[in-house]
Amino acid sequence: MDPKQFMNLSDIYQQRQTGTKAYEDFDATQLFCPNCKQAVPVRKRLLLVLPEGDKYEYLCAYCAATVGTKIDRDIKPLTIIA
Repeated sequence: MDPKQFMNLSDIYQQRQTGTKAYEDFDATQLFCPNCKQAVPVRKRLLLVLPEGDKYEYLCAYCAATVGTKIDRDIKPLTIIA
């Protein structure tokens, strides 16, 4: 085996830091509903606008029960209007 074929850990760490973030954010399409007792399609609804990000609620498409929440953390500068 040639040791030059293998990368050291610092090289791997640098590649991960400088690489593109292909899977930065996911949105659910189906979640388990406790009322319907099965995985169901969901609708995403904006619930709150918070300083750390927007909070969304996932609703069952059939019975409108809340099946999950998500905070979408966008890195935006916070501007205060005085």
